Amino acid sequence: MNVKLPVIFLKEGSKFIAYTPALDISTCGETFEESKKKFEELVDIFFEEVEKMGTLKDVLTECGWEKLRKPKDGWMPPRIISQMEETFKVPCRV
Repeated sequence: MNVKLPVIFLKEGSKFIAYTPALDISTCGETFEESKKKFEELVDIFFEEVEKMGTLKDVLTECGWEKLRKPKDGWMPPRIISQMEETFKVPCRV
């Protein structure tokens, strides 16, 4: 099965984080390239494991995926419709 996943890359200190809200999974690496490679491996492992456990349908449904009927059967992850940075006032002292 081929799926397009939204992947967000963040930098925390010296680490690069790769995260997808479509599966709520993440990994990290010392470089951007390493985090990307480890993320690809993580996605493979994720799908192998849920398939092996027989919970693929339940997991994808819980993550907000939709079962496709046409043009061919498959699954579609939730779409990101907007991404922005906003400033919020928080009740704490820094």
